[in-house]
Amino acid sequence: MDTITHTLFGLSLYGAFKNDKETKRYNRALLVLTIGASQIPDIDIVSRVWDTEGLYQMWHRGITHSVYLTPFWALTFFFLMWIFFRIKDKRLFYIAWLAVFIHDTSDLFNAWGAGYFEPFSKTRITFGTIPIVDFVFWIIMLTAFIIAKRSTLPSQKIYRLAWLVMGLHVIIQSVYGFDIYNQYEGKYEEVVLSAGFVPFNFTVIGKSEEIVDIIDASIIDDDQIVYHLKSSEQADLDLLFEKRPEAKTLYEWAPFVVIVDDENYLGLYDPRFYRKGQSFLFEYIEKREL
Repeated sequence: MDTITHTLFGLSLYGAFKNDKETKRYNRALLVLTIGASQIPDIDIVSRVWDTEGLYQMWHRGITHSVYLTPFWALTFFFLMWIFFRIKDKRLFYIAWLAVFIHDTSDLFNAWGAGYFEPFSKTRITFGTIPIVDFVFWIIMLTAFIIAKRSTLPSQKIYRLAWLVMGLHVIIQSVYGFDIYNQYEGKYEEVVLSAGFVPFNFTVIGKSEEIVDIIDASIIDDDQIVYHLKSSEQADLDLLFEKRPEAKTLYEWAPFVVIVDDENYLGLYDPRFYRKGQSFLFEYIEKREL
């Protein structure tokens, strides 16, 4: 998910666990902990500073998003709360663990995916059933905030209900997405999903040999192929990988790629992010440079 969504997740966790019977210092520590732990796996963004080999795509959402690392992050925040707020409460450890787990797991559901089982598996797990920016989440959390401010109901119950509704949203959207996936799985050698910003709207990307189809699938309209692409599978990519190491990273990171080998370019791109004739994940060299 995007940074804003992860921040809102942290604030919503704070609302779900805040207790007015606790001290102000405890609740301040809880606020810092829920927001910080909801963001910490994305600390890998700093790898851009020293990345000289084009490995950022593999590092981002890699080891820091591993489910095996979640208790380490939780323990880190537990000790930070002890150091800075003098609060030593094992509940904070479990809440931090939950926050990190939600971050890592929610990232599995959008097209970018995450290295959920690193370092034991380098596979980037992606379901593609929830968009990276899901406005449904935002609406649910904003509604909970407004109700909590205006209602006499305990705010804990309101935010916990919001979490239940968000969980149901993920389940329903994913079940529908997997149904679409199953419809196309037998038609192509490889199939991936990418959820649209509108609920129950998906892009299906199917590849068989050198043909890649990009299909709009909606609950209200008939499915239609919007792009029919050809991948130059026989192209020699050694020179591309030598001059653009980012291309090799993308080749290994993406479920599959479209290879471009024409009179102007040698490159490859991730078709999951193909819009209006181009993908923003496109690594290439110009042949006039050769």
